[in-house]
Amino acid sequence: MGHGKLKKFAENETFRCLLQPAAEEVLAGRGKEFLLKDHPIKGHWNEQMFSGAARPIVLELGCGRGEYCIGLARRTPDSNYIGVDIKGARLWKGAREATVNNMGNVAFLRTRIEFIEAFFAPGEVSEIWLTFSDPQLNHENSRLSSPLFLERYSKFLKPGGLVHLKTDSRFLYEYTLALCKENGLEIVAATNDLYGDPVISTGQSEWRNLNPAVREVKTYYETMFSRQGYKITYLCFRLSPSLHSPASFDADYWRSVEGPRHSVALPDFQL
Repeated sequence: MGHGKLKKFAENETFRCLLQPAAEEVLAGRGKEFLLKDHPIKGHWNEQMFSGAARPIVLELGCGRGEYCIGLARRTPDSNYIGVDIKGARLWKGAREATVNNMGNVAFLRTRIEFIEAFFAPGEVSEIWLTFSDPQLNHENSRLSSPLFLERYSKFLKPGGLVHLKTDSRFLYEYTLALCKENGLEIVAATNDLYGDPVISTGQSEWRNLNPAVREVKTYYETMFSRQGYKITYLCFRLSPSLHSPASFDADYWRSVEGPRHSVALPDFQL
C-alpha cells in the first residue's frame, strides 16, 4: 500500500464526520447470506452525527469522493447528507472537505452497501441518490437499483421517499426504468439526456419545480464521461416494497449499446 493511502487512512481516523465501523459491529454471523445486527447509530443519526439537528436525511450510495454530497449540502443546508462507500481513500476527499469547511450537515459512512440495513431505522431516510453506480451488466443482484437492493432501501426510506438515479449507463437507466414500470412505481422524472432535454418527462410536476441541483452538481465521473461524449441520464421514482425483475427489459440489446469508458485525470475538477 502506498504512503499516500496510508496517510489518508490515518487522517480518516481524525474526521468526526466519518464513521468507519468494523465488520463485527454489524455482522452477527455468516452463512449463505449476511446475518446483520443493528449498529448503535441506527435511528440516531441526527442526534449523534448531526448535533441533534432534526433535518431530513439524504443518502448517496456509492458516493466515491463525496462530491455529490458536498454539492447538495452546500445548496440545501436544511437537509443532512450521508455519503456511503467502502473505499476509505475515496471518502478521505469528501470527509476532509466537509471538515475543513465546517459543514455540519455532511457525514460519511464507510461500509458495504449490502450492510446498509444495519445503519438506518424505518423512516429515517428521506431520499436516496445512486450516482454513477457500476451497471453490473451481467449480475442483476449486484446492481444498486435491483429488486434485491431496492427492497433493502424500502426498510428505512420513509413512505413517499424518493430514489434518484443519475448515470452515464444507458443500460442501467433503461433497466431501472423498466423495473419501475413493471412494478407500478411512481416515476417522478425521467430523461435519457439530462443536459440535452430542456424539459424532462415528469409524472406530476414540471422540471423547473424539481431540485435544480440535479443539473448543477456533477461528480468527477459525470464530468469525465460527459467530456467523452456520453449522455447523462436521470430517473427519479418513489419506492415500494416487494419488487420483481422487469421481464420486458432487453438486457442483450442494452448491453450492446454500452460503449467503452476511459478513466482520465481531470486536473481542473474541484469539489
